[in-house]
Order: sequence, then C-alpha cells, then structure tokens
Amino acid sequence: MEFSAKNIAAFLNGTIEGNPDVIVTSIAKIEDGKPGDLSFLSNLLYEKYLYCSKSSIILINNDFKPSQKVNATLIRVENAYQAFADLLELYQKTISSPIGIESPSFIDNTALVNENVYIGAFSYIAKNATIGKDSKIYPNTFIGENVKIGENTLIFSGARIYHNCVIGNNCIIHSNTVIGSDGFGFAPQQDSNYKKVPQIGNVIIEDFVEIGSNTCIDRATMGSTIIRKGVKLDNLIQIGHNVEIGENTVIAAQSGIAGSSKVGKNCMIGGQCGIVGHISIADEVKIAAQSGISNSITKKGEIVQGSPAFSIKNYQKSYVVFKNLPDLQQRINQLHHELELLKELHQAQ
Repeated sequence: MEFSAKNIAAFLNGTIEGNPDVIVTSIAKIEDGKPGDLSFLSNLLYEKYLYCSKSSIILINNDFKPSQKVNATLIRVENAYQAFADLLELYQKTISSPIGIESPSFIDNTALVNENVYIGAFSYIAKNATIGKDSKIYPNTFIGENVKIGENTLIFSGARIYHNCVIGNNCIIHSNTVIGSDGFGFAPQQDSNYKKVPQIGNVIIEDFVEIGSNTCIDRATMGSTIIRKGVKLDNLIQIGHNVEIGENTVIAAQSGIAGSSKVGKNCMIGGQCGIVGHISIADEVKIAAQSGISNSITKKGEIVQGSPAFSIKNYQKSYVVFKNLPDLQQRINQLHHELELLKELHQAQ
C-alpha cells in the first residue's frame, strides 16, 4: 500500500489541509502513529493524540475544529470513522487472496466447487455440497452434506457447518463457529430421564452476515433457524433452535437467545444478554448489556435494561435508589433508634 494525501482525498471526496503529496504506506491508531502512517479521529476522547501524533495523514470530520496546531496533513470528510472503514476495505483488497485447492483435503465427487474458490488443507467437503464462486474455505474446515455456500463468502479455519445448512453471499464466518448443531430438545420421561427429540431442520444464513468466533447456531427442530440479511453476531454467542433474527440486527459477545424466539430488524443487543424462548422482540429495540429478557417487547424502538429488563429510564431511576440502599438502611435504623428513645421518654413522663 502506498497512497498520497491527494489520492486518498479523491477516493473519499475529502478536502486536504496540509501537504497533498505526503505519502502513507500503512495504517495505525492515532496514539501509535509514526511517519508514513494514516490514522483517523472520530471519537473526541482521543483528541489529545491529534496534537502529538506522528502519523503523516489523519482523517477528521468536516465540522471538527482543532484547538491546537496539528503537524499531520488533515483530510476532512463527512464521517471519519466510515471513511477509515472504506480505506481499510480498500487496503484489504490489495492483500493477495488465495485461490485453488490445497492438499491434503477431501472433496466428495458429488460436491460442486465453482470458479475462483479456495479450499485450504485438511478441509472436508461432503456429498452434494455447493461452494459458490470466489468463496474461500480456510484449512481444517468441515462442510457437511447438502450444504450450500454462496458467492464471495469467507469461512475461516476450524468452522463446522452441518448438513443441509444454507449460507448466503458475501458472508464471513470466523474460526471455530458451529452452524447447524442440534437444538436443545429433550422430552422428560416418567423415569426422570430425558429422550432426545430429533432435530431435522436446518439453519439459513442470508447475505452479508458476519458471525464471530466460537458462536453456535442450532438447527431447527423442524423448519429453519434463520439469520436474516446484514446481521452481525459477535464472538461466543448462542442462538437456539428455530430462532429468527431480523435484518441488520447486531448482537454483542456472550449473549444467548433461547429456542423459537423472534428478534426484529435493526435491533442492538449488548453483551451478556439473555433472551428466553418463545417471545418476540420488535424492530429497532435496544437492549443494554447484561440484561435479561423474559417477556416479549412489542414497542418498536424500545430501549430496555436490567434483569428482568424494563424501560431504561425507569431502570436508571431505580438504580439511583438501589445503589443508595445501604445509606438508606442506615438512616432508617437511626430513625428507628431515635423513635424508640422518644417512646421511652414519653412513657417515663
């Protein structure tokens, strides 16, 4: 990678303040920048680094006004964070991308592998699987029978995709993720044992979905567990059988959704949240981290917090009381003591 400020500004439709011919060859955080690096400032918590950063070029928002002299060449853009993401995507495309089938690997003769596909060593592609063109299956990956993987999808090392599951186009599935394992279905028996309920459905993942490492998405008991277009799942997430997650919903790490629950589109779910089974979450709902959802949320755009969760405004008011309970208890005890003294004085009179 080697770009001038002039090239970068043209790509981002930005304006330059400083030397238009300065060259950058790498990307760095603003606090770690050195000559030849490109950085960005979006969060004003990092503004202090702008004035001492050694980065050659720094992206800033159009409306930002520096309070001190800046040594770097600045490129003003509408949204510095989004512009930096666009540059990272451009940079990633300059990195060589593997193509071809490495050995040893196993590809069943009934599997369909399209053009420009990469299949890494020690991968297993089972019967009747389909790998779309330009997709990449990194080493030590298992693709089960009848699995369909779309075009330009990345599946990183160690991922496991069980039989009959469907992965869309332009998806990213990170290492050690399991898609299509059995849902948690067991029928209690009279002898206190549990009989396994066969899980005969599948998982459908639509286009532009990204799934983090060590995430598990269970197959449906019947029908499909569905992850809609544009969903982003963090690492270490559990999605139960027959769950449906709406378009462009994002879920942070260590969250779990129990079976048959439906999450709307454009929702934001914080880390370590738990959602019980068989409920519905409306569109555009925001759930604060470590919240527990035990009932359906029917109001579009609701923001909730707590366990069990309720309106975030009411939660914050309640929390003010809760965190002061020790002091309130001490005051109540003191008042009780004073009241007892008054009673004793009254009786003595």
